[in-house]
Amino acid sequence: MSQRLISVPFFLLRVLTAGAAFVSGLLQTFVFAHVLSTQRFSVFILVAAIGYSLWFCDLGIVKILFVRLRERFLLGNGNGSVAGHASAVLLFYMSLALAGALLCFAFMAMRPANSIRQAAEFGLFFLFVAFNLVWFALRNIAIAVDEYVLFEVLEGTRRGGYVVGLCAVLAGLPLLMMLVGVNILWAAVFALCVKRLVTRGALMRQISGFGARLVEFFRANKIELMRSGMFSVSEIFNANYPYLIVPMLLGLGAPPIILDTTFKVFRGATAIYGAACDVLVPRQTSAMAERDGPTMVRATWLAVIFCGIPAAGACGVLIFAADRLFALLLGPAATMPPQTTPVLIILLLAGLAQMVSQGVLVHAGFFKEVARISSSVAAVMIGMIALTIFAHFDIVQFLQGYAVVYCWGALAAVALMIRGPIRLAHEGTGEPTPAAP
Repeated sequence: MSQRLISVPFFLLRVLTAGAAFVSGLLQTFVFAHVLSTQRFSVFILVAAIGYSLWFCDLGIVKILFVRLRERFLLGNGNGSVAGHASAVLLFYMSLALAGALLCFAFMAMRPANSIRQAAEFGLFFLFVAFNLVWFALRNIAIAVDEYVLFEVLEGTRRGGYVVGLCAVLAGLPLLMMLVGVNILWAAVFALCVKRLVTRGALMRQISGFGARLVEFFRANKIELMRSGMFSVSEIFNANYPYLIVPMLLGLGAPPIILDTTFKVFRGATAIYGAACDVLVPRQTSAMAERDGPTMVRATWLAVIFCGIPAAGACGVLIFAADRLFALLLGPAATMPPQTTPVLIILLLAGLAQMVSQGVLVHAGFFKEVARISSSVAAVMIGMIALTIFAHFDIVQFLQGYAVVYCWGALAAVALMIRGPIRLAHEGTGEPTPAAP
């Protein structure tokens, strides 16, 4: 029986939430740049980078859970022990986020420059950022059992709440109150999402014994974890190391703000690309299982088209109005060098290729192959750090080097996607196994 390539409600909701992510990222930059000092703004950027670094603990666990849950869902089998594993992972990530926030608060409170209130703001902001790891797990669990529409409704709700909170801060609401509010909103959407996934059998109600289930998951998937872990750690390193290296080498103040603004646009665009790719994941994975090559190709090209529309719009805005856009966003906090515009355009196009190809590869289970690419990119990135130190790069030169290495990795991922899942989907029936490198 033929299936639609996309779910229209999911497509509309995903576009809405991805757009909200892009808007909220730029709005956060605008608000923080206008209500905080340059120094304090740059510290918030550093806190966010450390919060996102918790993703190093993922080791590709979530994608393995997705593959296991999706296999059972497509076959119509009960999720059984996999639901217990998913619950244990979720609790583990929640514990990491809470522990990290407490440590952030304690560290900031011990610094003489910060009051207890300011330390609380940093701790709550860390928690707000770190909760994205938990939400990432819930997103993949929900998509695996076709609960993507509910998830996107909740995602839109919490994104909208954050936009309202940022606007309130700009209007005079204390930052501390806004951060308390958005973390309460996080808790509410978590509860609603978990409740639905429990009824779908993707999660378990019991929280006792989650440590034993977590150990069981690691033992049952140790080979896949080694492969996907290398990929995950490399990807997170490639995405986050600039936030740690730039303040160390170039100091706080303008350089981290320029970096963060560049990455806000770049990652906001990749969030929209991810939305387009997520829409096609259910059809791509089923086409892979059915060995339906033409459908696999059509779904992938449709993802490229969906990504290409916002990419073209963003590139047009950058070409004709980058100076005015960045002056509005940053105000007196920093001035974006004009050389960052071509860097951003290159990153936007490379990000499109990267998101489409890796979306296919990861959800098809090609962990070992993508791990090799990501670890190679990470190794080159480390070499670029050394070059930055010895050649005394400024922030623009650093971003140019980052873009070159990122493009190389994106092209390698495209080649692997064609040689791997797309070729495999055109073969006859049989068990889907990753193509040899």
